[in-house]
Formats: sequence, structure tokens, C-alpha cells
Amino acid sequence: MSDIAKKTERGVTRSREGFFSKIAGLFSRARFDEATWDELEELLISADVGMETTEKLLGRVRKRARDEKLAEGTQVRTALKEEMVRLLDVPVKARDVAQDAGMKVILMVGVNGTGKTTSIAKLANEYKSSGRKVLLGAADTFRAAAIDQLKMWGGRVGVDVVAHQPGADPGAVVFDTLEAARSRAADVVIIDTAGRLQTKHNLMDELRKIRKVSGKYDAEQEVLLVIDATTGQNGLSQARSFTEATDVNGILLSKLDGTARGGIVLAICDLLQIPIKYIGTGEQVGDIAPFDPVSFVNAIFGDVT
Repeated sequence: MSDIAKKTERGVTRSREGFFSKIAGLFSRARFDEATWDELEELLISADVGMETTEKLLGRVRKRARDEKLAEGTQVRTALKEEMVRLLDVPVKARDVAQDAGMKVILMVGVNGTGKTTSIAKLANEYKSSGRKVLLGAADTFRAAAIDQLKMWGGRVGVDVVAHQPGADPGAVVFDTLEAARSRAADVVIIDTAGRLQTKHNLMDELRKIRKVSGKYDAEQEVLLVIDATTGQNGLSQARSFTEATDVNGILLSKLDGTARGGIVLAICDLLQIPIKYIGTGEQVGDIAPFDPVSFVNAIFGDVT
């Protein structure tokens, strides 16, 4: 079993043992009748897949069942898994494909309380462990606690943090961070941003300003949105505010291990059409994994090999 598969399996343990164990149990039946389809729909909605995504997913599976004459539970199970993978496999835009060389700048966005700062530490640790030189920027200057927390995590993972005083201009922090990264030959820069400003208008203006500053540097630019898996459908409404405010390239789904409703992963990919790039699989700094649709679907159905 690959390392990604192992981490993914640990991250979805509660989901696999919760609603998805009930879903898997439906396929042990000899025939998949209309009553079973109704039960499957109810369980998927209960697992936080959501009404809209559930209807789309089951629409595809039912069409295949008719066209391919799938009557046995095991056959429908295979079709459901394949359609889940298809739904989760959101294409990456051509301009978002990782470059082979040069500095990479990652702006981390998301509301306060999603585990953004912890996720930054996990991501920094991943890059550092792969031999990359990492620098962090504390551009959430509206909360003194956010600056202190980032410094604490930077110390834990052995990565330098560029920070100003609370209330400083976030754009200035980004500028100083990128200047420091260039002078120190850093490979990866990860910048924390404010989780909540007074209005959506303020949020949009702040993120645009930060992106404008970072965009002046010759580097691969990425915006990762952190969504807390335990907030379920509420996380989607939060995510929409950020996708309207800035051009989000990918999603880091935190605290996946803390929910039994892992179906939110399907809703996020379907409704936001932004690829999930990483998942948080536990509380330790090493508990993060690149998101792989096949590994995820196999894990929630207990089919990890």
C-alpha cells in the first residue's frame, strides 16, 4: 500500500465506519431494486454529499445500470465507485500545472477556525521533508494570535517566519517575505492571510492586493483554500466567498479524520469545480496527504489494497 493510500485510509476511518459502512452494506443484496436505490440516496445525502450532487451521481449510476443491465449489488457498487472517482477528478487548469523549477508562492486562504495555520505547518513540513527550502509569511496581521501561532509552528517544523507587528499592512508583509525568499534562495513561500475581515468587500480588496504584490515576482503562484471537513455543507458557503474574492487554484480539506460525513468531498468537487489537492488526515504535523480520488474512494469503501 502506498503512503498516500495509508494516510487516506487513516483519514477516512470515521467515514468508512459510519455512513459509508451502511452504504457498502446495501450492495450485499442479491438484487438492487427501487427500494434499495431510495435507501442509497438517503444515505448519500446523510453522508453530506448533498441533494444536488447525490442526484447527479445517482443519475449517472442509474443510467449505467439501465444501459449495462447491472442488476447485482456488486455490479452497481463498481459503477458507483467509478462515477465517484469521475466526480472527484476535477481537471487542473493548464496554468496551474506545477513548474519544474523556480520559486513557488502559495497563498493560504480560508475562514478563521478551519485549521489554516496548522495546515500551513503541515504543508511546510511536507516541502521541507522533500528537500525544499521553505519560508513562511505572517500576512494575517489583524490578529496578534495568528502571528504568534504561525511563529510557534514555524519553530516546531524548523522553518523561518517573516512577520510584522499586529495591524501592519499585509501587502508589506508579503513584499518583505518574498524579498527575503529571493535573497535566501527559498524554493517555497507559504503565506498566511486573514480569515475574516469586516465585510466581503474588505476581504476581496485585501486578497486582491496581496495577489497583486505576489504576482510581481517571477514565481509559480498558487492559492489554496482551506475548508474544514467537519463543517459539512456550511463549509461550501464559506468557500464560495473566497472563490469570489480571489482565483483559488486548489483546496486543502482539513480535519477529514474528524468527520463521519466524508461525502462532503464529493459535494466540494462537484459544486465548486476546484480540485482538492491535499487532505488533513490527523492531528500530527505529518498527517497530510496529496488527494487522490481513487485512493479516497477505495478507502471509504474499505477496498484499500
